Amino acid sequence: MTARPRVPASAVRYPVGMIPMRDDTSPEPESDDPFAEHRRLLFGTAYRMLGTVTDAEDVLQDAWITWHGADRSSVRNPRAYLVRTVVNLALNRLTSARATRETYVGPWLPEPVLTEPSAAEETVMADDVSTAMLVVLETLTPVERAVFVLREVFGFSHAEIAGFIERPEATVRQIAHRARAHVQARRPRCDSDVAERREITEKFLAAAHGGDVNALMELLAPDVTLWNDGGGKVTAARRPLYGPDHVARWMLGVLAKPVSAGIRFAPATINGELGLLVLFGELPVGALTYDILDGRILNVRFQVNPDKVSGLRSQTGQ
Repeated sequence: MTARPRVPASAVRYPVGMIPMRDDTSPEPESDDPFAEHRRLLFGTAYRMLGTVTDAEDVLQDAWITWHGADRSSVRNPRAYLVRTVVNLALNRLTSARATRETYVGPWLPEPVLTEPSAAEETVMADDVSTAMLVVLETLTPVERAVFVLREVFGFSHAEIAGFIERPEATVRQIAHRARAHVQARRPRCDSDVAERREITEKFLAAAHGGDVNALMELLAPDVTLWNDGGGKVTAARRPLYGPDHVARWMLGVLAKPVSAGIRFAPATINGELGLLVLFGELPVGALTYDILDGRILNVRFQVNPDKVSGLRSQTGQ
């Protein structure tokens, strides 16, 4: 039996704050291997398609093995070969994952990642890798999601994408148009002013830590909605909560429970936007992301599924 090649951790593990916003093909100085050279592009594609770091890393592992066993002399364009490999592996995984998500306990939210974009990049990052965008991408079919990510995020041509997914170019154009219209229709309206977001986050922290339900309600939009992903593994609301009163009282009620003793919120850049880590001591146990519109918090996404926050612990060195 042929031994399964050992995949070096550096080939697939992705450092904090390094999810690429657009196509990044600059080589890494420690290696001239095309896989390492295009690793940022490959991980960024897989993560946006799958919505979880774990699945994206698994895809990169399988892609590395495929690349390791390929006849390099017959590969004329390594970048295109690797992207096609990752896209097809992700499509296979996403197709099977959709059946699993149909039986998922409670709302499904993507896996959060800590990011550290520069001030100039922050708005762009927030637009294409934000939790809100990943939730919208979940409503696309697997092929639509692949085409949208490759075209709208990384700027591949319709002809290139046609080669990746083995569809006629005319079909890819139709899929791209349909996916773009779908995303535009479902993308939440929100403001992207960084200073305003920081101010509202500070007020939210003060109200939450102080248990001030009225102050918290004042920060929430009249039609605020909260989604809570516990995956059936920890206590979490299994249905969305609506309205400032319900959302504020539920959040403060969770913090007031004895089991929550020692829980606190800490600001962090999550998926390109300022959000809040939920910490037990110094250990991340959840992530809170939200949209802001007209100075109020509109949509709240509370990720506490242990399987989906475990990556935050390695990112923070816990």
